[in-house]
Amino acid sequence: MRQRRRSAPEPKSSAPRWMVTFSDLITLILVFFILLFSMSQIDIVKFRAIAESFQQKQILEFYPSVIPFEKPSSNPEIVDDDVHEENLKELLTGIQSYLKENKLNDIVVATRTDRGVVLVLQEQALFDSGEAAILESSYPLLNKVGELLSQIPNFVKVEGHTDNRPISTYQFPSNWELSSARAGAVIRYLIDNEGLDPKRFIAVGYGDTRPIASNDTEANLQKNRRVEIIISDPGYEEE
Repeated sequence: MRQRRRSAPEPKSSAPRWMVTFSDLITLILVFFILLFSMSQIDIVKFRAIAESFQQKQILEFYPSVIPFEKPSSNPEIVDDDVHEENLKELLTGIQSYLKENKLNDIVVATRTDRGVVLVLQEQALFDSGEAAILESSYPLLNKVGELLSQIPNFVKVEGHTDNRPISTYQFPSNWELSSARAGAVIRYLIDNEGLDPKRFIAVGYGDTRPIASNDTEANLQKNRRVEIIISDPGYEEE
């Protein structure tokens, strides 16, 4: 009877099969971390090089940018300031020329201050004593002021001032009412006759609280009875 041949026994492995897969995984993870570490070191070197290049100003000064610029941008705020200043200069020149031509320099003064263009009109240039109704003789002057104001957008503050002599009438119980009424009358005339925007104006009555001279002589009393028109400088308003 023929005997079956026995197959040779398989050689036993020195380690389990899962160990091979696990060792491959560990090797890949190790390679991955080595790559990350290498890349991080390269980035640090590049960053340090870029930082040092910016610290060296001569690099920016001697090497032009690779990006072409059509035209350097200007500062719009500086341009606006120049335009406002030019407008105020033209307004001041126009008013001073008008005052000189009409020989009004004795009762109206126009100056340029930090506040803007300031017109100081003495009482006799606009009103009768103790009254707030504008005199017809002042219409040409106010018309000129309104014409110039229509050419610029600046805000306008009108201040009424009196001397320290008390007033007590039905219409004006005190100098507060008189000074406020005079400031409002000037604004109302400019708005009604020149079509100016009412939102541009501010009326203030100071009474006798802000004199420009001591109230001890008739000449000084006359100086204190005044209306000031301030065409505001936008830069001063912002401050």
